[in-house]
Amino acid sequence: MARSNACCSLVLLLLCGALLLEMNPRTMVMSAADCPFICVEVEYMTCPSTGDKHLSAPCNCCNAPKGCTLHLPDGTSISCS
Repeated sequence: MARSNACCSLVLLLLCGALLLEMNPRTMVMSAADCPFICVEVEYMTCPSTGDKHLSAPCNCCNAPKGCTLHLPDGTSISCS
């Protein structure tokens, strides 16, 4: 009986702590996966809305509009979808 009460108390304590801290593990994982701290050297960016105009570019797709393309100095490109 005492063991059952201890388990219930522990579960209740963990749930209350999570609510107080407003922790959302799914959100934390999603934001880490969506925007890594990897910065690549980008020469310019093109977007469908501006045609072939060379725009100043961020260092990764996290700060680029969806659908834009980052063009790298070696001639390769990264599509931001």
